[in-house]
Amino acid sequence: MTDEISKQRLDGKVAIVTGATGGIGEATAKLFLQLGARVMVVGRSADKLEATLSRLQPIGDVAGSIAEAADEDGFAAAVAATLERFGGLDILIANAGTEGTLKPIDALSIEEFEDTMRTNVTGVWLSIKHCVAPLKARGGGSIVALSSIAGCIGFPAMAPYIASKHAVYGLVKTAALELGPSNIRVNAVGPGPIDNRMIASLQDQLSPDDPAALRGGIEAGIAMRRYGTNEEVAHLLAFLASDASSYCNGSIHMIDGGYVAA
Repeated sequence: MTDEISKQRLDGKVAIVTGATGGIGEATAKLFLQLGARVMVVGRSADKLEATLSRLQPIGDVAGSIAEAADEDGFAAAVAATLERFGGLDILIANAGTEGTLKPIDALSIEEFEDTMRTNVTGVWLSIKHCVAPLKARGGGSIVALSSIAGCIGFPAMAPYIASKHAVYGLVKTAALELGPSNIRVNAVGPGPIDNRMIASLQDQLSPDDPAALRGGIEAGIAMRRYGTNEEVAHLLAFLASDASSYCNGSIHMIDGGYVAA
């Protein structure tokens, strides 16, 4: 194996993946295990986490921890469990998020707005906060937060989600500047429409009478004329987690089939 190819491997790396019971999260944990990493998967549902672990355990060294995205004590415990089980930390994939409630701005309640911001922004901040010390103890590492094309564009009826994903990119840029001197790289990934539960929920909320028609309209606006897959996002996350991306820092890396290129 050449040096350049070996940099794409994750052998000996320890990763935390939040939101690991969702489509992108589980696909990422699976790929990381296949690439040689040891993985702590974090999710909020005990039943879903158990089912996810049952699928991942035959692949590699994986453990699980239960925590809500914005539960500081819960996530701190997940980090502590990672250090106890695996002896250190090299990678954080801050993937936990919600699409929230879709309504016009003047129809949203403060609770609906704040619930989305709490999960998508406060949760990302807390996960970064509690991973800084163990990453520094390892001499550096990689943090990747899930933003979205919603971190770069606007869309009607999606104010909380759009605002939250713009905020994630702001957190990433700030963290990259703060942590770069410690050899900790911080990047965001911006998925476009990905064929999973979240996009189905968005379609159902935006077009309850004909979600299939909405999907067709969205696909027509994508240069590649299709939705992406969880696995395609996982491969980008693996690149950013690996030493192959050693000079990538503070950017949002789009994976949208050309949606925002128009």
